Amino acid sequence: MLKALLFDLDGTLADTDPLHLLAWREVLKPFGLEVDPLFYRKRISGRLNPEIVKDLLGWEGERAEAIIARKEALFRTLAQGLRPTPGLPELLEKARAKGLLWAVVTNAPKENARHVLEALGLEPPLLVLAEEVGRGKPDPLPYRVALKRLGVGPEEALAFEDSPAGVRSAVGAGIPTYALLTGHPKEALLEAGAKGVLRDFREVSF
Repeated sequence: MLKALLFDLDGTLADTDPLHLLAWREVLKPFGLEVDPLFYRKRISGRLNPEIVKDLLGWEGERAEAIIARKEALFRTLAQGLRPTPGLPELLEKARAKGLLWAVVTNAPKENARHVLEALGLEPPLLVLAEEVGRGKPDPLPYRVALKRLGVGPEEALAFEDSPAGVRSAVGAGIPTYALLTGHPKEALLEAGAKGVLRDFREVSF
């Protein structure tokens, strides 16, 4: 019996990936890195910021934190007038009418997550932040924490993701997972373990 819906944030509740791409492109340009869509998908999407900076620049500590802060401030400046993924408001209303729980599970920094949710006019009953639970996607821990806090089993939930790393995280926690085609090819998402792919939430039925 379905009891809960679990959502990723970026690229799932809203198509924010183009804005993240622009922000990363701007802050990495001085270091000779050209962030195009393919580079973004392969090296950035779905990963935690400290991992991204260590991989791309070899930086850790205060130096890494400074460039991350600059990138995220730029993202928040760009992320004005966000619109939810088509079908999301109707899906959440249907979930409410059926008495389903819902939560957001994200690798995004806290300030960004709250900025995006506020811009979308959403107040999830539960927000699970990878930076607060100790490990980020693709590790299953963020989704396991969400299940525990909601008091539901993995078979009683559905997860919605948009990246292979996110899909692996949710599937690793035992949750049937659908992937949105906002940033990654169908083949990569299915290979990661997605049960199916969606263009948007208008294709969801339960």
